[in-house]
Amino acid sequence: MYVGFCLTTLFMSCETKLGHNESQIMKKSEKPIIQTTINKAIDFKLSDDNVMEFFLEYDKHNKENMVRIVTDYGNIQIQLFDNTKFHRSNFIYLTKKNYFEGTQFYRVINNFVIQAGNSDNRKISQKRKKIGRYLLPNDLDRGYSHERGMVSIPSSLVDNPYKMASPFEFFIVQSKNGAHHLDGNYTVFGKVISGMSTVDKIAAVPTDNLDWPLQNIYIKRVEIIE
Repeated sequence: MYVGFCLTTLFMSCETKLGHNESQIMKKSEKPIIQTTINKAIDFKLSDDNVMEFFLEYDKHNKENMVRIVTDYGNIQIQLFDNTKFHRSNFIYLTKKNYFEGTQFYRVINNFVIQAGNSDNRKISQKRKKIGRYLLPNDLDRGYSHERGMVSIPSSLVDNPYKMASPFEFFIVQSKNGAHHLDGNYTVFGKVISGMSTVDKIAAVPTDNLDWPLQNIYIKRVEIIE
């Protein structure tokens, strides 16, 4: 079992150093752009500078909180928590942009977790690049624990004292006893409400010494349930 449960994102944002006046101009000018982007579904690149404002606005207009992950092993239905708004909105946003299609369960540890949202396919890295380079703030104080079936988000390894979360990836706790040693380090933002048998099937597959399944397990798609 891994104690340090962090992964490096494929694309990390570079710190932008702005003067005070430049920063103020950027913040004032981006808000109408963000609103236009959400209202008209215009492509918009996310960054550490705009991600919080973007998802605060996105949360007002996109209230979906139920999704279905479709795999060859079966389906997993997840309820996303409304009070972890950045993480819920991020997952819905990526779902609507079809990001997860073709990603994999790339880290599988039986009696611990199954982790998804990444791939060694270049198309996935291109999708990430198009969406943007950003991290999500942690949201650790909502009263959730890493019980069996909880959905959580890994954080980045790169210079990350605030445990900012990797936005493209997620993991599902499969252990019957939970994974409570992860509490306080990773944001729980949803729970499996149907399909834990599928989670158990995926967790049981043979893996290599890096916990990658010997036969790739793809997410065929993620669907929003109305």
